[in-house]
Amino acid sequence: MPSASPGLEAIKREVMRRRAAVRRVGRPVFAYATVVRVSLWISVAVVAVLFGWGSWQRRWIADDGLIVLRTVRNLLAGNGPVFNQGERVEANTSTAWTYLMYVGSWVGGPMRMEYVALALALGLSVLGVALLMLGAGRLYAPSLRGARAIMLPAGALVYIALPPARDFATSGLESGLALAYLGLLWWMMVCWGQPLRTRPDNRFFLAALAFVAGFSVLVRPDFALMGGLALIMMLIAARTWQRRVLIVVAGGFLPVAYEIFRMGYYGLLVPGTALAKDAAGDKWSQGMIYLSNFNAPYAIWAPVVLLVPLGLLLMAARRRPSFLRPALAPNYGRFARAVQSPPAVVVFVLVSGLLQALYWIRQGGDFMHARVLLAPLFCLLAPVAVIPVVIPDGKVYLRETGLWLSGAAGVLWLGIAGWSLWAANSPGMGDDATHVTYSGIVDERRFYAQATGRAHPLTAADYLDYPRMAAILTALNNTPDGALLLPSGNYTQWDLVPMSQPAPPPPGSPPSGKPPQKPQHTVFFTNLGMVGMNVGLDVRVIDQIGLANPIAQHTGRLQHGRIGHDKNLFPDWVIADGPWVKVYPGVPGYLDANWVAQATAALQCPETQAVLSSVRAPMTPHRFVSNFLHSFKFTQYQIDRVPLYELARCGLPVPEAGPPPPRE
Repeated sequence: MPSASPGLEAIKREVMRRRAAVRRVGRPVFAYATVVRVSLWISVAVVAVLFGWGSWQRRWIADDGLIVLRTVRNLLAGNGPVFNQGERVEANTSTAWTYLMYVGSWVGGPMRMEYVALALALGLSVLGVALLMLGAGRLYAPSLRGARAIMLPAGALVYIALPPARDFATSGLESGLALAYLGLLWWMMVCWGQPLRTRPDNRFFLAALAFVAGFSVLVRPDFALMGGLALIMMLIAARTWQRRVLIVVAGGFLPVAYEIFRMGYYGLLVPGTALAKDAAGDKWSQGMIYLSNFNAPYAIWAPVVLLVPLGLLLMAARRRPSFLRPALAPNYGRFARAVQSPPAVVVFVLVSGLLQALYWIRQGGDFMHARVLLAPLFCLLAPVAVIPVVIPDGKVYLRETGLWLSGAAGVLWLGIAGWSLWAANSPGMGDDATHVTYSGIVDERRFYAQATGRAHPLTAADYLDYPRMAAILTALNNTPDGALLLPSGNYTQWDLVPMSQPAPPPPGSPPSGKPPQKPQHTVFFTNLGMVGMNVGLDVRVIDQIGLANPIAQHTGRLQHGRIGHDKNLFPDWVIADGPWVKVYPGVPGYLDANWVAQATAALQCPETQAVLSSVRAPMTPHRFVSNFLHSFKFTQYQIDRVPLYELARCGLPVPEAGPPPPRE
């Protein structure tokens, strides 16, 4: 067999020398040119400053953000991760955001929780965009070896130009954490997909990436689509069973441990919010309305038309032959090598974004303009978050080829920059921004700014200017013996249902020795956050949607209800489920006392009692195990919102009708 030529032998020796250098010091094989590195960091800094400044100009804390803070207050008070003490309901979608806020509030000490939420959300949002850009910059590094190019923001510019992206960079919701997580996972996956630049034998990096991928479900349950896909890719590319075990343990330990806790503590398989909003349901037509509502004000199709050919252009330019690539690539199977590669990582992030968008369109979207489609869009923009515009030098790229590539990329980039400037100053939804129309979608920040009369509603105290809020404090002060507060048609008052008092003992009978009944207060209202943060933790705050109400959670979804609010528990159930007077004149005249009596009887349904006991009975080892074993059944359980129908479903007798309400 003839020996290899001296030239080929010299090439192989050079390849082995470079590979050995990488393993010794972990240094990238292909370093950036100075102009590439400097322009990348300048782009990151400029976009971060613009995004941070633009988000600060639109700073606010949403009512849903205040819901999280109520849970954090209970955690700090020692009541556990609950919305109302004595009732184990998981009222927050993002587990990670809840506990991050808990740690931040504990460290912040006397600082208001709202300001902690504002700082964390804004900082994480900016960090997420920066990581997205750094991941894209790293993606292009191999194709830029030896070349000079200017890195310009493209997809990142599109994202920060959208007004709702800047709105939800604060808001007190988990949106900032979601951006930071998606940016980190993208950057780590790009590193993992470039074994030439990342030490492939680094088990610590592999375990860290698996942990981050598995953590997805704790950031947002729908992110499990992305984290799960990342773990599958890692398992396919793993070379040994030891590595597969490492990936499974590192990626699965925390989410599995928390799921066991959720099943035992809350008695459910999913967060309470997923149950309240019927996350497994479908409303395709409403989802298409939501997508159109997002696209229409900003013509998002325009940057798509520009970014798609730009991405294809960069992909075509990247496919250049190199004798280093096959020699340096680890030889552990063609399919595994194809999965652990930059093209596969690009497909991964694009498929993840499309799957998330498809899920939310199927589910019906949200009542907040654009909110749930921002994360999918963030993923879809990742591969072109920054783009290289090559400076032709006649060496790495031929001058004619380089001019053509840089000219085409430059023209497309100018179009993106022009659209971004226009979109950043868009009026958004316009006159319909604060009106709850048939679509049910509003610009949440502008809605609350208008309703409170404050440009930047940040604290719970700011929301006392929202209709009915100040009247809650007045009603609580005026009912020292306890009461149930129901929203009245008058924004300055609440309808009160008094507590039922025990019958007085017969004359001359000895004292019972029982302590007097402790006054209780319950507020029944949709806006849980602003109410919950303006009243004490001893006041129970529940809603008709089911975010914090274990009864409403298990009702059916209304087919034509407002998206995100399409469960609606009648107040009769609330009167029935508490120590309240259940007959006239204690019951407001516009309610039917017979419905209250029927709801009281329906709550005695054995299955319903089991569900309520799972969240209200004292937490003991026996209760934890029982909840764990019955969590699937409890998650599937539904009651009928009409008390009479619920009695029929449970096979219970209908109580006799009482007297009609008194005439006024």
